[in-house]
Amino acid sequence: MATVLYRLGRASFRHRWLVLIIWVVVLGGLGGAAAAFSGATSSDFTMPGTESQRAIDALKSQFPEASGATGTIVVAAPQGQQLTGAKSTVDGLVAEASKLPGVLGALDPFQTGAVSQDGRYGLITVQFADRADKVTDEQRTAYENSGAAARQSGLTVEHGGEVMNSEPEVGGTEGIGVLIALVVLVVTFGSLVAAGMTMLNALIGVGAGMAGLYALSGAVQLTSTAPVLALMLGLAVGIDYSLFITSRHRQNLVEGLAPDEAAGRAVGTAGSAVVFAGATVVIALAGLFVVNIPFLTVMGLAAAGTVAVAVLVAITLQPALLGFAGRRILPRRLRKASGTGESVVHHVEGFGFRWARAITRFRVPVLLIGVIGLGALAIPAADMRIALPGASAGPTDSPARKAADLIDEGFGPGFNGRLALVVSTDSADTTKAKAQEALGVLQGTPNLLAATPPNFSRDGKTALLAVIPKTGPTDEATETLVHDVRARVKQVQGADIALTGQTAVGIDVSEKLSDAMPRYLLLVVGLSVLLLMLVFRSILVPLKAAAGFLLTVGATFGITVLVFQQGHLASLVGLDTPGPLVSFLPILLIGILFGLAMDYEVFLVSRMREDYVHGAGPQEATISGMGHGARVVTAAALIMTSVFAGFILLDDPVIKSMGFALAIGVAIDAFVVRMTIVPAVVSLLGRAAWWLPGWLSKILPNVDIEGEKLREHLAAVPEPEPAHV
Repeated sequence: MATVLYRLGRASFRHRWLVLIIWVVVLGGLGGAAAAFSGATSSDFTMPGTESQRAIDALKSQFPEASGATGTIVVAAPQGQQLTGAKSTVDGLVAEASKLPGVLGALDPFQTGAVSQDGRYGLITVQFADRADKVTDEQRTAYENSGAAARQSGLTVEHGGEVMNSEPEVGGTEGIGVLIALVVLVVTFGSLVAAGMTMLNALIGVGAGMAGLYALSGAVQLTSTAPVLALMLGLAVGIDYSLFITSRHRQNLVEGLAPDEAAGRAVGTAGSAVVFAGATVVIALAGLFVVNIPFLTVMGLAAAGTVAVAVLVAITLQPALLGFAGRRILPRRLRKASGTGESVVHHVEGFGFRWARAITRFRVPVLLIGVIGLGALAIPAADMRIALPGASAGPTDSPARKAADLIDEGFGPGFNGRLALVVSTDSADTTKAKAQEALGVLQGTPNLLAATPPNFSRDGKTALLAVIPKTGPTDEATETLVHDVRARVKQVQGADIALTGQTAVGIDVSEKLSDAMPRYLLLVVGLSVLLLMLVFRSILVPLKAAAGFLLTVGATFGITVLVFQQGHLASLVGLDTPGPLVSFLPILLIGILFGLAMDYEVFLVSRMREDYVHGAGPQEATISGMGHGARVVTAAALIMTSVFAGFILLDDPVIKSMGFALAIGVAIDAFVVRMTIVPAVVSLLGRAAWWLPGWLSKILPNVDIEGEKLREHLAAVPEPEPAHV
């Protein structure tokens, strides 16, 4: 692979104008396709095969007027007054809501009994024709703007409900992470040209990846978080991969190689590691399909696609841009000297060498402190709860959150987690009888606040009952209630009965994800051992890497639970309301961190193995590998952490938690596991670290990440003529 990539890098350097034009055309074409074919994203997290989804499907076919999104307009009289004193105003708001675009009708709270016990609060239920993801921005805006007259009369009016589910907005705040990444690049390279070119390459890659994703969104239903996740990863790995290749190119230049040869060898060596690292991320994300959850599979494939594009850009466009930069990629003090064809490397040991010597000298206490420390950080993960967050977890200044808080204040938290019981039979009379029977068996259910009389479809064969818990949507007691209700209605024979609603959907999704997580974790750990066995031709090094990955995941889960679920230091990340982690975060985090952890493992340990194979002792090889790789890996980890941390500044709690968990995970894995625990373990193992049984060595293919075959190839062919720069 290294030889093929060497030729590709050298060709891209020499034909840089052609490569640049091709990528500009690709970017323009994908941008045009995105503008022409992009579709709306969805905030619905459906789960085929679950009871809640079965009920939703039944409503669509048998009770279509109740299958669309619902909105809840909360009205409240001034303190000490009752809504009955403003009944005409409330009636006017009901009439106004009934005439809104996309609305089938609105229910009067006085007729439905949706008035609080003190008479101050009322709920107007607004039924839309379409699902939440099909409601247009114009319809949603009209709904949100209704009630101006009621407000002028002195009533408090807030708009909530599932129709207010909206896409997370990606504005300028996350750009702070990109700016920090640019500063890190400037400090690392000591050259504005090198830093700017590396950033430009990454931005072109993420632009092409995101444009391609949106071009497909018209044909594939994307969840609202999928593009944000793809943007996070595309930016982070795009910058990192370009950084690795640029760093190796600069090193080759200062060692006296001609610019085109330096670029070719950079792509052949560092580019090999980039391809392998990118492939691990893509495989881990694409592997989410084994969970058999459609929206998660699409999220994984979307992010994997942007990573694949980042790899292609790094190994083709990056060497082309290096050709345009020429020797300006180096600091001024090295440019002239590097053009003589002689090495200008000054063998001054930097911090990486000093750090490696300290780690290997005190390897046992370092190892104990590292493992025990990460184990302690993982303890809160034992209490981790997952759920799909509702409006009550949103930013306090959002309309949906204001409505949820007002409902909580007037009616109790259970009204924000209302459930829907769907009863269907082949006969209207039978449905009526079975609905009443279901209503009867629910009486006395623990934590049940109320179960309302049924509403019937036009043909009378389907009934819909509202089931209201005493506790909020993400409360453990509500989850227990869902299971209790389902168990009780099984007593009703002769009818198809299913429980649904946003709360039930969230519980079903969370449970299925929890069940799938151990299976996916086993897949990822097994994959890491196999892939690293191919790369390092060792048994103990892959096992050590897998154990380090588990430490990273455990500590990351623990810290995220500590902040986002338990609320410790929540104000530092701008979190308004602590609560359960979003249900798909843990399994996504496992896949993403696996790929990123393998990045740093490969970049650091491959140099250790390279030196060991060429005759260095185990301790010397460990120090050399760390010394040569520490600066670049440190910069790469700081960049990736900064990019992810930039998304913590967004208001959306789901995106905030994703950015936080990924930033913490990368920092722990790079600085604690890969740059501290790994050299301590490799040094402790000595020669045993690189042991591989002879029979296994014959079976495993040699992927040549270190470029050994490339060196043999270069030694066997005449020195090529340098390209004009």
